[in-house]
Amino acid sequence: MKALAIAATGMNAQQTNLEVIANNIANINTTGYKRARAEFSDLLYQVDRLQGVPNRANANVVPEGASIGLGVRTAAVRNVHIQGSLTNTGNSYDLALTGKGWFQVEGADGQTLYTRAGAFNINGTGQLVTADGLTVLPAITVPTDAVDVIVNKSGQVFAKIDGQTDLQLLGQLTLANFVNEAGLAPLGDNLFQETVASGPANVGVPGDPGFAQVQQGYLEASNVDPVKEITELISAQRAYEMNSKVIQAADEMAAVVSKNIR
Repeated sequence: MKALAIAATGMNAQQTNLEVIANNIANINTTGYKRARAEFSDLLYQVDRLQGVPNRANANVVPEGASIGLGVRTAAVRNVHIQGSLTNTGNSYDLALTGKGWFQVEGADGQTLYTRAGAFNINGTGQLVTADGLTVLPAITVPTDAVDVIVNKSGQVFAKIDGQTDLQLLGQLTLANFVNEAGLAPLGDNLFQETVASGPANVGVPGDPGFAQVQQGYLEASNVDPVKEITELISAQRAYEMNSKVIQAADEMAAVVSKNIR
């Protein structure tokens, strides 16, 4: 009985959906996190009667066919890259982006990675780094005698030196944009990697057309909506239950047939 296998695919799909929702809720306080959404597609169809062909020789064309679906599968888990709310931290090394764009950091193997989590700090040599110690690109080094660091909306980084009235320009932050942000590969630790699906990085200056502005002293919060996630959770639970009811009904029907055979 195909209903058993079909309902099983539905339960597997809702299990995946539940795992995606659980991950969203788990990252509700993760800086720069983008919620994910599971996408599903139907499986192949078993054609019992084909539409658009004559039913018999020299007969009229059959207007409708009979196709039985074989279930559902997970097509993709899509990250929804919409703006998260900004949280005021007061820390001069915390940077948030308002608009499209990604900070660039240097990975452990020298590869350029991308993040929206601007919870930066400086290491022992004064370089601007992420919470995991990855260097922010382009490299910015803060002098040891700096008493304050100022980052404007255009990504220019200035240092206020003790005993000096003029600000010292330390460098210019740049951002990366992608044609298809959903095609970026999530690596964990708030990092994403460029792929063929995302297209190559388009690097520009913050504030330019199509690029975000930098907000110093703020962090971008997760864009997870708790109410929406709970609603999706209830929907996934009910869909799982309905598929289990189908399996139970198919099993009872099969039991009736087997009893009659005996």
